[in-house]
Amino acid sequence: MGRLAGKGYKIILILILGFPIFHGTLAQVVESDERALLKVEDGISFSKDSLFLMNFRFRMQNRAGFNTLEGDDFQVNQFEMRVRRLRLRFDGFVGNPRLQYYIQLAFSRADLDLENALIAQPVRDAVLYYVVNENFYIGFGQAKLPGNRQRVISSGNLQFSDRSTANALYTIDRDFGLFLYQTIPSKSSSLLQLKGALTTGDGRNAPAINNGLAYTGRVEFLPFGKFLNNGDYSEGDLEFEIKPKLSIAMTYSANYKATRTGGQLGSELFAPRDMNTLIIDGMFKYAGWAILAEYFKRTSPDPITVNEQGDIRFVQEGVGINTQISRMLDRDKEIAFRFSKATPDTSIRQFQERVDEALLGFTKYVNGHRIKLQANIGYKWLEGLSSFENVGNSWTGMFQVEFGI
Repeated sequence: MGRLAGKGYKIILILILGFPIFHGTLAQVVESDERALLKVEDGISFSKDSLFLMNFRFRMQNRAGFNTLEGDDFQVNQFEMRVRRLRLRFDGFVGNPRLQYYIQLAFSRADLDLENALIAQPVRDAVLYYVVNENFYIGFGQAKLPGNRQRVISSGNLQFSDRSTANALYTIDRDFGLFLYQTIPSKSSSLLQLKGALTTGDGRNAPAINNGLAYTGRVEFLPFGKFLNNGDYSEGDLEFEIKPKLSIAMTYSANYKATRTGGQLGSELFAPRDMNTLIIDGMFKYAGWAILAEYFKRTSPDPITVNEQGDIRFVQEGVGINTQISRMLDRDKEIAFRFSKATPDTSIRQFQERVDEALLGFTKYVNGHRIKLQANIGYKWLEGLSSFENVGNSWTGMFQVEFGI
């Protein structure tokens, strides 16, 4: 275990602490931040000279959807009608523009983690940032780990009503700890972005459990420079990029003595387990076209845990793929297609099935991602058997309204 932890420290040291620091203005740091793609001019702002700034935003997602009983039987098995998300967000600075804060609270049932926590969990983000300079800043608190692109993208900036099946099983999520972000510009327009985190590994609002930690590092390369309006962390090319823009990235997270089936997410394991997650993803945008691709691989040396009654819980070990392609039909209408697949490792195949999904979506943008109407129709199949009559296959449909400032 000592050698494993040592490797984790080396990952962070190599990816973060050895990088040079560059000087410049502070505004670009906020623009490149992945907190929720917020800028000072968004929402409603309150300020007092240069000593205090609070920017307030809210958003809600109201939805109505259905799932069928079988692939060849359109009898509705389940309706979903609810407020999926209701969020309040606050950000700004106190005393010094270099010392920034970001707070996000959630109030819908789906956001409170009621299935896996003893009490409701309204705190999603609570983090302080110290901006050293234009290209280097540090965070301390609870925030999203620098994981797969779709997970870091705000749920308000998605093309579909939910993230992919692969994301649901293999993402790394919010955690508490130390976060570091470094941008390395070049003489050309290309950028290298380096992100890392040293965190508890047990997810948001976790109590003191054991002495295991999680070590996460991410490298992003933007060969053609910045996307318009932080488009590398927003789905769909609403900006109609004039020149091709590309971001490719890799994340590696080593989580030691994890207590949940997905590391930061999922049910509690009956005993701690080590797990490693590799993620490779990319975003391409040009002239109203957008392509998002993600690859996940999670491994664990001993994924299965058993309690005294013989119940089994296991690490979500396996491989996931998510691909999305979209086209803006005009400035306020978009069509998108998604294919996602989650294949469990052979060690847990007896407990979990392979899942594939295909989704077609249409979005009407009223005020960009802030106010929009979304409609999705999709088909899910198990074990790679896509025939409608295969047991367990089903259709899904969803209509959702996003409204916020």
